[in-house]
Amino acid sequence: MAQVHIFNAGPCVLPKEATEAAINAIRNFDNTGVGVLEISHRTPGWEKIMEETVQLWRDLLNIPENYKIIFLGGGASTQFFTVPANLLNKKAAYLQTGVWAKKAGKEAKLFGETEIVASSEDKNYSYIPKGYKIPTDADYFHITTNNTIYGTEIKEDIDCPINLVADMSSDIMSRPVDVKKYALIYGGAQKNVGPAGVTFVIVREDVLGHIQDRKNLPVLPTMVDYRTHIEKDSMFNTPPVFAIYVMHETLKWLKENGGVEGAYKRNCEKADTLYNEIDRNKMFVGTVAKEDRSRMNVCFVMAKGYESKEADFMAYAKANGMVGIKGHRSVGGFRASLYNACTLDDVKALVKCMQDFEKQNA
Repeated sequence: MAQVHIFNAGPCVLPKEATEAAINAIRNFDNTGVGVLEISHRTPGWEKIMEETVQLWRDLLNIPENYKIIFLGGGASTQFFTVPANLLNKKAAYLQTGVWAKKAGKEAKLFGETEIVASSEDKNYSYIPKGYKIPTDADYFHITTNNTIYGTEIKEDIDCPINLVADMSSDIMSRPVDVKKYALIYGGAQKNVGPAGVTFVIVREDVLGHIQDRKNLPVLPTMVDYRTHIEKDSMFNTPPVFAIYVMHETLKWLKENGGVEGAYKRNCEKADTLYNEIDRNKMFVGTVAKEDRSRMNVCFVMAKGYESKEADFMAYAKANGMVGIKGHRSVGGFRASLYNACTLDDVKALVKCMQDFEKQNA
C-alpha cells in the first residue's frame, strides 16, 4: 500500500504527536489509571488541562487579558445564532463570501435587521468582494476569513470602524492574527487546532451584556449567553473533554514547532508549491481569483479539453495514496486542504502525482 497523504477538509490530518498522546491518555490519563474518555472533568488533572489549553491559545495568538477564551459544543454553526443573540441589538452587517457566511447571515436575521454589505455569490464565491462600505450604525461586522468549500481567503486583518466578528474555523493558527482588531473570533476546531467536537470562542469582555429587550427574544437563554461559560471557565456543563484534550496536545505541538509564525512560513511554502504546479500543469486550472487564493484549501479542476480525465485522475491519485482531494459538489474537481499538520512532503507527493499524470495523459 502506498504511503497515505491526508488532504481532508475536516476533520483533517492531526500531528502524530497529538494522536499518540491521545491514544495513551485513553488508556491512562495523568497517571490516574483512568482513561481520558472516563475521567471526571472536575478532577485536578483535568482542570490543569483546561488552564493550560487556555494559556496555549493566549501564548500562540498573543491574546490580551481583556479577551476571554471558551470552549463549547455545537460546532461553528451554533455560533451563527449565538453571535447575534449576544451582540445584535438593532442591526448587523455581513460579508457573504461562501455557503457558511450565507448561513451565518441567515441566522442573524432571526434577531434583527441584517445587511449583506457585499457578496461574491454572483460568481460562485470565486473571489473576495472589494470596495464595500461597512455601515457604522451596525452593532458588528461579520466576516468568514477562509472559505473551505470554494478556496478563497481574507489573508490580512481588516481595519473595521465597528466591532469585527470573524468565523476563523479553517484558518485559525495558520497565520499571525492581530486579535485586538476583533471583538469576537470563533470556529470549529477540526481544521487546524484539533478534532471535531469542540468550538473555540475568543471574545472581548466589554462587548457582552448590552442586549436590550427584544420582542423576538425577551430573555437570553442561559446556554446561549457567553457570560455563562466565561464565569464557569467553560465548565458550566460537561465540556467536550476528549476533543479539548486533543486540542491541548495539538497546540503543544504547534508551540514546539515555531508557533503560529512557523506554521505561517510552512503554509505559505506548501500553498505556493501546489499553486505553482496548478499554474504550470496543462491539465489543471485553479477555480478562484489568484489574489484571493486560500492557503488552506486549494481548489482546482481539469483544464479545458481534459474534463473527461477527472475520474481518471481521481483514481490515479487515490492509488498513489492521496486521501480527501475530491472537490466539494458546489465546485467539483479537486480540493487539497493544507492545514498545519499537512507537511511539505505531502504536498510534493501530490505535485508529483499531478506531474506523472500529465506525462501519461497530456
